[in-house]
Amino acid sequence: MSLQENKKRLVELGGNVTEMWLNEQIDWCVSQIEKNMQRFGTQFPSACATNGKYRIKANDDWTNGFWTGMLWLAYEWTKKDKFLALAMENIQSFQKRLDDHFVLDHHDIGFLYSLSAGAGFKITGNDQCKQEVLQAAEVLLARFQEQGEFIQAWGQKGDPKEYRLIIDSLINLPLLFEATEISGDTHYSEMAEKHYQTLMKTVIKADATTFHTYYFDPETGQPSHGATHQGHSDSSIWARGQSWAVLGIPLNESYLHSMPFPENYAQIVDVFLAHLPEDLIPYWDFDFTDQHPSDKDSSSLAIAACGLMEAEKLAAFPEAEMLAKGMVYQLGEHYSAKKLPENEGLLLHGVYAHAEGKGIDEPNLWGDYFYLEALIRLANPQWQRYW
Repeated sequence: MSLQENKKRLVELGGNVTEMWLNEQIDWCVSQIEKNMQRFGTQFPSACATNGKYRIKANDDWTNGFWTGMLWLAYEWTKKDKFLALAMENIQSFQKRLDDHFVLDHHDIGFLYSLSAGAGFKITGNDQCKQEVLQAAEVLLARFQEQGEFIQAWGQKGDPKEYRLIIDSLINLPLLFEATEISGDTHYSEMAEKHYQTLMKTVIKADATTFHTYYFDPETGQPSHGATHQGHSDSSIWARGQSWAVLGIPLNESYLHSMPFPENYAQIVDVFLAHLPEDLIPYWDFDFTDQHPSDKDSSSLAIAACGLMEAEKLAAFPEAEMLAKGMVYQLGEHYSAKKLPENEGLLLHGVYAHAEGKGIDEPNLWGDYFYLEALIRLANPQWQRYW
């Protein structure tokens, strides 16, 4: 399918999204979360499911915030105290994780704390949530590399083999902007902007496709080369990476208000849309097509839908909201787990890390979270995002 054909089909599908349809999808998602709460208790689900079931584990991964974020979404939708109570229990777990500095030597602090403490502060005004946001922001800032002006993604800080950023970091930066809003200290937002500008000049290619990761010379800080970690190859387009750009750029621009808005954003979105196959759900890497297929990654479409709705607020892409509606409708009608009562996910057919054989054709927490966020965004245009 061509870019224009894909846009036309998504807009047409978006016309099927009604208030009743949205309410039905959200109510089912909330009931699924409620059911999962009974099994997970005060523990956390694993990053991805196995045979449709999440493993129960401690608060020790980069993905735990997505579960807490779903609890906050469910609470905002229903006002049921059970969701608030468990979310606040999670907040205690996230505080202990900070106190122990437990598995926090990475850049995914925003994924963890924007959706837990950050959301909690925005919804309840709770002071502990506020303090956690500020503590977490300090942990994230500690990974900032002056040589190169970026936040190091993984590994021991300064390790020359890990002297790189990754495109996912776009979604970690809002934590720093929120810390500035809470504290009045502009140091957080200044570092976030430096990282953002570095990323935009490196991991986004001239043709508006994306690298997953980008390396720098640890001696000089000069940009070195792009590479993949979860994509099919260093030269391919990892679908989720492209969707992180679709979401991450308008998220950050909502704080920065760059003039003009990044000129390559429309092209970045077009790259994503142009690579959608017949059923409009992307393969996990854009090297694959309907003629040469592989596994789908539904999570990348949910992320992109949230990104387009954020872009709509900034008038950054034509028909953004209608395109997002079409994406959400296709996910809800064909990729929801609602017809599989034994499955614990919200969204089927995701991919975690294909090369590692992780979470292939399974639900994953970020897919579940962003699918529900997308539904909530459409059902309640006044909803205040957690990022």
